[in-house]
Amino acid sequence: MRAFVTVIGKDKVGIIAAVCNLLAEKKANVLDISQTILQENFTMIMLVDISACSVSFDEMSRLLSELGSSMELSIRIQREEIFNAMHRI
Repeated sequence: MRAFVTVIGKDKVGIIAAVCNLLAEKKANVLDISQTILQENFTMIMLVDISACSVSFDEMSRLLSELGSSMELSIRIQREEIFNAMHRI
């Protein structure tokens, strides 16, 4: 299964490393990543393969949310099919 991880917040050192470390610890594979700085705000979207993940989707969502809270960021994960349905014109 694939999912999108979105990260938004004030730019600071270590955001990409922290998110990627958590994903790697839980056996999620980063397939694609795009990030940019808009003024002082960091934005990132990642496509990840979570089929071999060592935790459930809900647990991964909780862990990413907790990481976001600790770094004063919004971090969310969404299943690919839901993400695509929401962004279809």
